[in-house]
Amino acid sequence: MESRFRGFLPVAVDVETGGLVPETDALLEIAAVLFDMDSEGCLSPREPIQAAVLPFEGARMDPVSLEMLSFDPHDPQRDAVSEQEALERMFRPIRKAVREHHCQRAVLLGHNAAFDLAVVHAAAARCGIKRNPFHPFSTLDTVSLGAVAYGQTVLARIAPLAGLEWDSSRAHSADYDAWMTAQIFCRVVNDWRDRYSGPTPGAA
Repeated sequence: MESRFRGFLPVAVDVETGGLVPETDALLEIAAVLFDMDSEGCLSPREPIQAAVLPFEGARMDPVSLEMLSFDPHDPQRDAVSEQEALERMFRPIRKAVREHHCQRAVLLGHNAAFDLAVVHAAAARCGIKRNPFHPFSTLDTVSLGAVAYGQTVLARIAPLAGLEWDSSRAHSADYDAWMTAQIFCRVVNDWRDRYSGPTPGAA
């Protein structure tokens, strides 16, 4: 893993929020998917790590953004936890995986990844978390990968072209979107491995 991605550990992440401003708008769901790599260099996703999140004190929630969500943020059955607990639930296994794979840092893989990374960094800053495992600005993005591999940039359109079933009723939930992002990434990386005849990616 460390040689394939230049010392970075890809981690698929999706967030659901109450708006588009990471510093002021509520983080409502977060999910992360780690990867395994077999002896042949093929990636496979692990089960998502996910948390429903309580809005931080003073958080803004835009009604337009809330309409897009597949859940009710005010539902007491969500079993939501604080941002601090949610982030530590994500960060602990990510830090462990970084060590296990002899990587330097995690790199966030997302669909429109810059937004997810900004939300994670803003939440970590609010919580005073110093050991954030993610690179401060580098990302991997299935928007770009989908455009190159399949000629599409929308997750729901990329998935069937990658041979995956898309369940629109589960979309806009963090665990489902992170899981589909992870599966698409595996399809692209594994397909590249099967097709590419040059030097092993990551080799000196």
